[in-house]
Amino acid sequence: MTSVVEVVGERPASRTWRPAHPLDLLAVVAPLRRGTGDPAFRVGADGAVWRAMTTPAGPATLRLGRLGDEVEATAWGPGAEWALDGVPALLGAHDDDSGFEAHHPLVAEARRRNPGLRLGATGRVWDVLVAAVLEQKVTQREAWRSWSELCRWFGEPAPGPAPAGLRVPPTAEALRVVTDWEWHRAGVDGARRRTLVAVAGVANRLERAVTLRGEEGRRLLRLVPGVGVWTAAEVAQRAWGDADAVSVGDYHVPSVVGYALLGRSLDDDGMLEVLAPYAPHRQRAVRYIEASGVRRPRRGPRLSARDYRAI
Repeated sequence: MTSVVEVVGERPASRTWRPAHPLDLLAVVAPLRRGTGDPAFRVGADGAVWRAMTTPAGPATLRLGRLGDEVEATAWGPGAEWALDGVPALLGAHDDDSGFEAHHPLVAEARRRNPGLRLGATGRVWDVLVAAVLEQKVTQREAWRSWSELCRWFGEPAPGPAPAGLRVPPTAEALRVVTDWEWHRAGVDGARRRTLVAVAGVANRLERAVTLRGEEGRRLLRLVPGVGVWTAAEVAQRAWGDADAVSVGDYHVPSVVGYALLGRSLDDDGMLEVLAPYAPHRQRAVRYIEASGVRRPRRGPRLSARDYRAI
């Protein structure tokens, strides 16, 4: 059970929102969770979602719970109103799937079984960009460990009566002054720390990608050294719900798509070829494929996590 810490003096703001579409709350926000121990994301015993975030107005805690056909949203902190304003987009209200056609039976069936699966948008680049950079070329276990430690060490306690241990991710200002030893202690190698320092230096300008959207928004992100096609796609999927941003270069996605649709593994080029008929909804098709439960067969040992702190 998730314990809640009361913070005296924190005044909440709240709103209710009735979605005009079927909504699977947990499925929509799931891409924002970086492992079950994510310090910035919790699911309470009552099924409510708690998310700590940075906003243009300052830190915020957002709680999302179901109340019949409505979503009850409550927020605390300087960024509370900004967080509440973004709830409909976060839960897929602006996701437009018109024109999407399932070209494979598996995709059609997954769509039928998951009517509440939509593409949400945080409306903000920074938090999801930090997490995406940490996931570059390492195992999820390594990346999630580093994310957790950076949030605990350089973030701040989530405002309001947040679940115990909920932390706001570190700001760009906080990461710019992290020392080499502290990066090392968090398990972040030199390439990723250089990228994080680079994006922290232009963090405010990168937020314009949310307004640009699409390929233009992804191109803006890729102007930063160390931010490539994969990282830009991972951010676009979450920050503005980009329905066509496929994670090219991912270790798992091409094989999952290949086994689901063709019964065999694919490389990036093969994945893009089989997904081509879904443009401009290729990432939407990937989400339905992932929701189908199909996984690639395991025929060898998992990649072992490296501990850069021991190097």
